[in-house]
Amino acid sequence: MSIRGIALATMLATVASCGALGGTEQAPPADANSSNASGPVEKKKIVLGTMPVLDVASIHVALKKGYFEAEGLEVELKTIQGGAQAIPGLINQELDFTFGNWVSFFSAEAKEAAKAVDGIKLVADGYQAKPEMFLILADGNSAIKGPKDLEGKTIAINTFKNIAELTAKATLEAANVDVSKVKFVEYAFPDMQAAVQNKSVDAAFMVEPFITRAQRAAGQVKVLDAATGPTDNIPIAGYATSGKFAKANPKTVAAFQRAMAKGQADAADRPTVEPLLVEYAKVDKETAGLVHFGAFPTTLDATRLQRVVQLMQRYQMLDKELDVKPMLIQPSGS
Repeated sequence: MSIRGIALATMLATVASCGALGGTEQAPPADANSSNASGPVEKKKIVLGTMPVLDVASIHVALKKGYFEAEGLEVELKTIQGGAQAIPGLINQELDFTFGNWVSFFSAEAKEAAKAVDGIKLVADGYQAKPEMFLILADGNSAIKGPKDLEGKTIAINTFKNIAELTAKATLEAANVDVSKVKFVEYAFPDMQAAVQNKSVDAAFMVEPFITRAQRAAGQVKVLDAATGPTDNIPIAGYATSGKFAKANPKTVAAFQRAMAKGQADAADRPTVEPLLVEYAKVDKETAGLVHFGAFPTTLDATRLQRVVQLMQRYQMLDKELDVKPMLIQPSGS
């Protein structure tokens, strides 16, 4: 089956680092792709871009269990709508690290959008797809019952030109839908349920816990699982900083990586995550108990992430080759 191209206009830049505290050593590590773990952190208080979605459960686990504090870090969370919204925060030095989808990071690196700050560096994996956690939902009383019914309709996504749009278009086309007849509009995940209910959109691309909430509270129904077929088990998102920040603050990056690795490992445990979802995602206890989990990888794997690049190239979201490996900052000993 022929694949239609997807227009790409993502622009992502990363923040120039703040100076180290107290005259602490700022020299870059000998290996630019490995963080130097020893010694006190250069920047104790860090600002981390995040979203009210299940994907970032590891952040809240790490905060709750004191993993960041144990590493000498104070974390201030700043809510973003998606990877694209992190751009001004990074440019204006409002974010030190950010959660974001791999499509946005790879697109920006391929375009050299962050060249002034030595490129985008990936410091931790975040989330990987499993069935039922990337769904396009419609109102239960609508005429939309299957993927073909979405032709000529409007679908909400959180931001344009990201992992949501890529996986939506890939799986829609795999279902023989003419994507040129589908309109995508931007809505924040927490607003999608209401947008479908009041018919501002015909359907919405949702993630957990918003999928389960919309199904339980509004009777919305699955039209398409966007984590199947060509996107089965696809890596979704992770954490990044700029090369300039990483070089100036290698111990801070290493401390962040150690805390996140512990958080990622613990995020696979439902009893640990469910009460945190009630707190940070503002869903009820029953909804939190029904959400579908993806996977929380604990290591950065260039081979796994390269698959996203290959899928982007297949759907014409990258116009040149991109090797993921130089973007990775591996923890010491990796």
